[in-house]
Amino acid sequence: MKRTLAVFSCFMLILAGLEYGNIFGQDGYKPALQAELISNEYVISWPKLAYPALYKIEAFIRPPGRDGRNAIPCNIITTFYTWKNSYIIANDFPFRTFWRVSAQGLFLHPLGQPSDPLSLAAVKEEPDADFRSFKPVITSLYSEAKPATVRPMLTWSVLPGAVYYEVEILAQPPENPNGTEPSQYRIAVSREVFTNGYNADLASLPYDVVYWRVRGLNYDGHPLGVFSDTAKVVIDRAAEVSPKPLITTEFNSEGTPTPLYPAYSWIPVYGAVSYEVEITNELPENPDDFTPSRYRIWSKQLSGFACYDEEPRIVPGTYYWRVRGLDAAGNPAGLWSKPGKFAVNPKQFTYAATFGDSITHGGGAVSYSPADWAYSYQTYLSFTAVNLGRSADTAETMLSRFDRDVLPYRPRYLLIMGGTNSLRGGVPASDVIRSLAAIRDRCLAYGIRPIFITLPPINPANIAKVFGEQTAPGWQKEFAAVNAFLRKQRYVVDIAPYFTDANGELPDYLAVDGLHPDIEGKKLMAGIINAHWSKLTK
Repeated sequence: MKRTLAVFSCFMLILAGLEYGNIFGQDGYKPALQAELISNEYVISWPKLAYPALYKIEAFIRPPGRDGRNAIPCNIITTFYTWKNSYIIANDFPFRTFWRVSAQGLFLHPLGQPSDPLSLAAVKEEPDADFRSFKPVITSLYSEAKPATVRPMLTWSVLPGAVYYEVEILAQPPENPNGTEPSQYRIAVSREVFTNGYNADLASLPYDVVYWRVRGLNYDGHPLGVFSDTAKVVIDRAAEVSPKPLITTEFNSEGTPTPLYPAYSWIPVYGAVSYEVEITNELPENPDDFTPSRYRIWSKQLSGFACYDEEPRIVPGTYYWRVRGLDAAGNPAGLWSKPGKFAVNPKQFTYAATFGDSITHGGGAVSYSPADWAYSYQTYLSFTAVNLGRSADTAETMLSRFDRDVLPYRPRYLLIMGGTNSLRGGVPASDVIRSLAAIRDRCLAYGIRPIFITLPPINPANIAKVFGEQTAPGWQKEFAAVNAFLRKQRYVVDIAPYFTDANGELPDYLAVDGLHPDIEGKKLMAGIINAHWSKLTK
């Protein structure tokens, strides 16, 4: 036994000598990072050190200094370790991030220097590569074998970040494919398109064959990318026109829970000025009809293309939803859509839940609602969490609905973020803190671990521009007071520094409307939570 111990000790001394002795030139080692985009995932790699090394991979929201190992802690999103000299960055990680690699030996001794930071946004060589990659993909095809009616539904893939779209109808294929300028063959155009579909009216055009393409626009109407490829539309003028909205919300994909307050979205139909959404507790008995179902349990009439359910869907069961257009007189303007389906089972999702206002509920980039999963931070969490958020909530209304909305789930962990609407509306920080403290106490009384999330700042100028709403003066001081309270809690995820620019506000690239983080912001939220989750749940 003593001999074995002596041999082991001698072996470890030899390894230590190798690690600290610079025999392999490790003191001069500095990884040179390379990256390439493969199947929508970034793969970073670097030269392997001759001596066995554990590589530390750090992700930053802002570039770290180039002359040392230290970095401002609030800039580090997360850290990974690997024995390999490559790492795959999944596409659910924020795109606007910086990455750095350093090496350490078997005794955790630093080997050499960290790499220079690598920006994912600068990986492609072409200056306009990112711009040209923002190109919608057409998903509706009409041919001689499958012609369109005079009012076809034109659809395409969602372009992340597009606030609205421009659809161009052409007499013949464009002379500038995948460009940014209108075609000389344009015969009709619409910019009033806020979803990834358009019910075109081709009845008055003197053509039996037309072409079309689409591009995304930002809030100010500037191109977000280039026009899509061009698609041909063969028209059968004798085909019957039956206006039917096309639903775009799919629930329970890959076993995900239905949000407590679901939102429903669809592509509008020509001739409708408003819509009616219907929820049933059985599959509707009258498909391809325009009359209400006898299984109806809830309905709502509204304008637009998204409906926020006002009732918490807590009662276990399987439900269906559909939508129909209405004319100016409130009469049906076509048929019901195909029904969508969702399941409710609170007892199935008891591990974690998220509780808050519209930032928690989902949506962003002005035109996207909680029905668009890419704009929900829960989509990017490394664990399953049921969404108990409700848009327009204040800290006070969160407290008032806690027993009704949280206790049926009785989650082990509750991620809580609230108070933004209160503070920007002029409610004092002391009132918000009182409500959040009461929510914390209610959690503890029922064996729920409250995990608070600090409040990101807002951008009053963008809020006024998009929503026409003014922000209470002194909001930064009030936000700071609430966040100071939250940072003193036992379980807290401090995301606020990552969302704060030099002016102490929410930067445009994280939230177009100055309030709701967009896709990059939601990925960033989830990435920070994921990085801290193991410690929060110990």
